[in-house]
Amino acid sequence: MSDTIDLRGKWRFQTDPEDAGVRETWYKKRLTGTISLPGSMVSNHLGDEITVNTPWTGGIEDSSWFRKPEYARYRQPGHIKVPFWLQPEKYYKGVAWYQVDVSIPAAWQRKAVELFIERAHWTTAVYIDDKLIGTENSLGTPHQYVVLKGLSAGWHRLSIRVDNRINEINVGQNSHSISDHTQGNWNGMVGRIYLAAKPVCFIKDVQLYPDIDRKQVLARVVLEHNRQSGKKARLTLQAVSAQSKVALPVVTKNSAGPLSDTIDVIYPMGAHPELWSEHHPNLYTMRISLASDAGRDVRLVHFGMRKFSSEGTQFRINGHPTMLRGTLDCAAFPLTGYPPTDLFSWLQILRTCKAFGLNHIRFHSWCPPEAAFEAGDKLGFYFQVECSSWANQGAVIGDSAPLDKYIWRESKKIVEAYGNHPSFCLMDYGNEPAGKNMTRYLTSFVKYWQAKDPRHLYTSGSGWPIIAEADYNSTPDPRIQHWGEGINSIINAQKPSTDYDWSAIISKWQHPTVSHEIGQWCVYPDFKEISKYKGVFKAHNFEIFRDQLAANGLSGYEAQFLNSSGKLQILCYKADIEAALRTKGFGGFQLLGLEDFPGQGTALVGVLNAFYQPKSYITAATYSRFCNDVVPLARFPKMTYFNDDVLNVPVEVSQFSEHVLKGVCPNWVITDATGKAIFSGQFGKSNIAEGNGISLGIIKADLKSVTEPSELTLTVNVGRYANNWQFFVYPRDVKQSESEIIITDRLTDDIAAQLNKGAKVLLTLKKGSLKDEYGGNIAIGFSSIFWNTAWTHGQAPETLGILCDPRHSAFKYFPTKGYSDYQWWDAMTHSSPIMLDSVAEGLNPIVRVIDDWVKARSLSLLFECRVGQGKLMVTGIDLLTNMAARPEAKQLAYSLENYMKSDGFKPKTTIELSRIRALYNTAD
Repeated sequence: MSDTIDLRGKWRFQTDPEDAGVRETWYKKRLTGTISLPGSMVSNHLGDEITVNTPWTGGIEDSSWFRKPEYARYRQPGHIKVPFWLQPEKYYKGVAWYQVDVSIPAAWQRKAVELFIERAHWTTAVYIDDKLIGTENSLGTPHQYVVLKGLSAGWHRLSIRVDNRINEINVGQNSHSISDHTQGNWNGMVGRIYLAAKPVCFIKDVQLYPDIDRKQVLARVVLEHNRQSGKKARLTLQAVSAQSKVALPVVTKNSAGPLSDTIDVIYPMGAHPELWSEHHPNLYTMRISLASDAGRDVRLVHFGMRKFSSEGTQFRINGHPTMLRGTLDCAAFPLTGYPPTDLFSWLQILRTCKAFGLNHIRFHSWCPPEAAFEAGDKLGFYFQVECSSWANQGAVIGDSAPLDKYIWRESKKIVEAYGNHPSFCLMDYGNEPAGKNMTRYLTSFVKYWQAKDPRHLYTSGSGWPIIAEADYNSTPDPRIQHWGEGINSIINAQKPSTDYDWSAIISKWQHPTVSHEIGQWCVYPDFKEISKYKGVFKAHNFEIFRDQLAANGLSGYEAQFLNSSGKLQILCYKADIEAALRTKGFGGFQLLGLEDFPGQGTALVGVLNAFYQPKSYITAATYSRFCNDVVPLARFPKMTYFNDDVLNVPVEVSQFSEHVLKGVCPNWVITDATGKAIFSGQFGKSNIAEGNGISLGIIKADLKSVTEPSELTLTVNVGRYANNWQFFVYPRDVKQSESEIIITDRLTDDIAAQLNKGAKVLLTLKKGSLKDEYGGNIAIGFSSIFWNTAWTHGQAPETLGILCDPRHSAFKYFPTKGYSDYQWWDAMTHSSPIMLDSVAEGLNPIVRVIDDWVKARSLSLLFECRVGQGKLMVTGIDLLTNMAARPEAKQLAYSLENYMKSDGFKPKTTIELSRIRALYNTAD
């Protein structure tokens, strides 16, 4: 007869909003409702209707939805739509009771009985018949209850009370283990749910500690038994390779007397154990068998022979240097609202991450289920696991709150449950802590785990604080845009280049540094995604944004906004990732993120959507050119050149393939817009060692043969790996004929008179001269939006780059694609976007600025019109100030001027002069 009773299926159910069930002994009565498990209340269409008073779990930084008239229609009963996050069909926060009747076989008598709930959300109390068996409150591990004395044969009533409120233990309302920003604060039980019979002497826990240097494993086996029984037992271990199916010798340990609680066994792994890493995810299965007078108990444990360590400022895997190329998983699962517990789902997620060049995932303030670790083991991923907490914004760590003890318990449960998995490489308490005594507390946390379990590396918290005792740092210092930095960041305030790195930052520390939550670069919403939300969550936030776009007369631009902002997003991520790869001895980076973050005001920061599907403007093949185990890198001192310059670009490689690249002959080629090679060369044949900052040579090219304004592409090949960069070359001497174009920063009476009589005028507005009500107060910069404007309170930039038609004659001498590249950096940093509707309705600009999706205003940097008998070009870009030091501005002005002199300059829209003059401040 089976030793397991599967509890999946229909259960009786009842909500307990007044929390009266314990007092009124609901476990003694038969509940009347029904629910299907595994599942949640929401997945069973149970709970309360969403209203303006729904008691969400999670901070709302921008609360304007509750009061602004433009959101009034989304606050109507029965038609609620919120912009903060994905919206569940129903919502319930409180106590709910789950109940089922179970028949215990006669064969189970005199056996211990275990109740296993793979994942509950979150606090459970278990009653069998009229008796409380116990309580559990882990967010990151299974809830397991053992009745050592067993159960009598026959029917028993199993009642489980589940409470998803934040009570005395406050892990932080924004913790991704509980927050509505991500998976949602669901109430239920998912994954495996079963009863199992065990001998009264059984294996309680097994922890395997691989030692690749000694080619052995320390097996620590913890037993549960009656200490007074005095029974002898035999413990047998055997490892089998999952790849070669080779079985290693059996090791047996007999107890000569009463059993110990813990038995240590050294298990030899042979002369050539198969090692585990990202490149060779070799696995073993250890079979542990306990035979005693009480019966036989068997445990199968999967493990890998690996050593994840650090040396100096770099991580090592089995002695080889490695760099973490990571993203965050923030527990967003739109279809179910809870994390998957099946292997197939996690293999899909991790295979996608691997295709995009990643080898690492940080689980932000939550711990995934067993299946995630199994998938990580199979595919070779390095996991950073956190203890279910983001102790900030209403929560603290280290100040003697109940959370302090909870983190100790949670960390021990996590290590016990998942510590054998080779993918489990790093751990900290959780995310971005607060508390006046947090440093002292977290230092103790790190030192405890370093001494207790050497299989993993430990740090204090993700983001901060940095402590000398940690195995590695997690800090936001090394990245190209910091929180609150706005347009003063590297990518917005410094002229484009690819020659900076984080060496000066990491030189302060003696251990590895991992850059915390880099990127956060937004893209426009893909409204086609709305139809994908067929599960418990609906993308009503996307519907609000789509409505706003339509209200501003911009329906039809969705695909163009998505594609053009996406191309800028990729450029920003490439800059962030390559800076990390250029930093010699760097520990690694953690993107926020490879996939979208659905909460915190909607942070569309992913090149993947919330379903881990690539967006239309990117492929894994393109992304993995600059994010991979081997990446060629070019250190451009600038991205724009004159044709009397000599290109001088050092080239290097980041090489973490776990072996020397032998006999490689790196080469390079520079091509024009047609793909024609105009320069090429190769570096000497060599063996390329492991590591980064490895110089390949210097690319030199005299650009005098580039006689036309050009966008060129440098491609560097290292074996089967390639990377590329666009840069721009303009003629030094622009041949200007007698100009019939009047270029001015204001329409004086004299210029206005000439314009009315038929003159051609280029009105170029100095930055700061555009009135606020016409766009002067819109924070523009080169980069994409950082995170989003709602959660950052409007941090600059609040735009998503440009959209233009590259075939337009205005760009004949200013090569561009339909989106922002580095040749637009100067224009974006010397401009203000003009609100087109304030000038004329339906005005179709030459260069459009893509606005934040929340406001979705019609913005422009360049448009043309008729004024009187004349023709006017208006630009929000300053094309007059310091032009000698601004080659891109000089070239753009030249291209516009030539267009305005051509027969193609035929503006269709007529605008009153007063409307144009109203745009800008006239005072000096």
